[in-house]
Amino acid sequence: MLLRCRDCEKEHPDDFILRCECGGILEIRNEFHSSFEDLLNTKNTDVSRYLNFLPIKKEYVPDLTPSITPNIEKGVDDRSVVFKSEYLMPSGSFKDRGTYTTIAKLKEEGIKEVSLDSSGNAAISLALYARAEGIKSNIFVPDNISRTKERMLNMLNVELHRISGNRMDVHERALNFDKGRYVSHWYNPFFTEGTKIAAYEVAEQMDVHHVLVPTGSGTLFFGLYHGFEELKRLGVVKNIPKMIAVEARGFETLKDRSSKKSKLAKGIEIPEPPRKDQMKAILKDTDGFSVSVDDEAIKHAKSGLAEMGFLVEPTSAAAYAAFNELNSEEFKKGEKVLIPLTGSSFKSF
Repeated sequence: MLLRCRDCEKEHPDDFILRCECGGILEIRNEFHSSFEDLLNTKNTDVSRYLNFLPIKKEYVPDLTPSITPNIEKGVDDRSVVFKSEYLMPSGSFKDRGTYTTIAKLKEEGIKEVSLDSSGNAAISLALYARAEGIKSNIFVPDNISRTKERMLNMLNVELHRISGNRMDVHERALNFDKGRYVSHWYNPFFTEGTKIAAYEVAEQMDVHHVLVPTGSGTLFFGLYHGFEELKRLGVVKNIPKMIAVEARGFETLKDRSSKKSKLAKGIEIPEPPRKDQMKAILKDTDGFSVSVDDEAIKHAKSGLAEMGFLVEPTSAAAYAAFNELNSEEFKKGEKVLIPLTGSSFKSF
């Protein structure tokens, strides 16, 4: 494993650090010296199946292990859509994958107190896993967080800080907090290592040609790309799918920003994501693009997903809203479109 700065290319030891001394973003480059089949823990039916592809040590993995989530293929308007049910994770969101690897690294280094900013899902995920491991969580959230998410955080005995202002204000308060190690998933390279496993799970079952990802800070967007890039190096897939970043209307950072702002897709209402240039590079590398959706499209998509049996929150429905808008002109018959369903509707009330 190699931990390297994207800006100055300095290499770092594999300690739990979020930024290079120059302020640059750190990335993990894994070197695999065996085949995919030899590295796979074939007897395991949860995320530990892929433990040999992760930069964590077996003796430090959390007791709570995320499941392998279902890939459910459905025909929608003569197109094949693969819905990955990430909302069935223990905390109700895809964030559990990144939390799993983060907690393992915190345990390895003996870190017992952390701080994090979040619109809700990342906070609940961290709080759940940290409590099970005896790690104290200081959580910073917007003051408009859903009542359900706030109740869940209180149930998990976190030190909760509700902050007035936008999502970037919450981020600044957590970043400058003087207690606990800051573990923001916006920067954390170990978090991305966890989210990449969704790509591994998909690739074991099928090839996909397009991936639509709800994208704010880009955590899942980076993870899926990273996973497919590794799978290409391992010879499991021939090509990395076209990555399509789905942004909330009025919070676009990868295309021109709209004047009217979404109020529903809170998980991707990030006006200044720190890894914007990296996301643009991924779009260029995969011949992808960004698209934004408004609240009416999100409401319609959320209802349509419920009719198919998927109970997801508005942020999650944004990707399906984008599919509905792009369908006839972007996707060809015979191609598979992957849509991760990122968060449960039960936390959005």
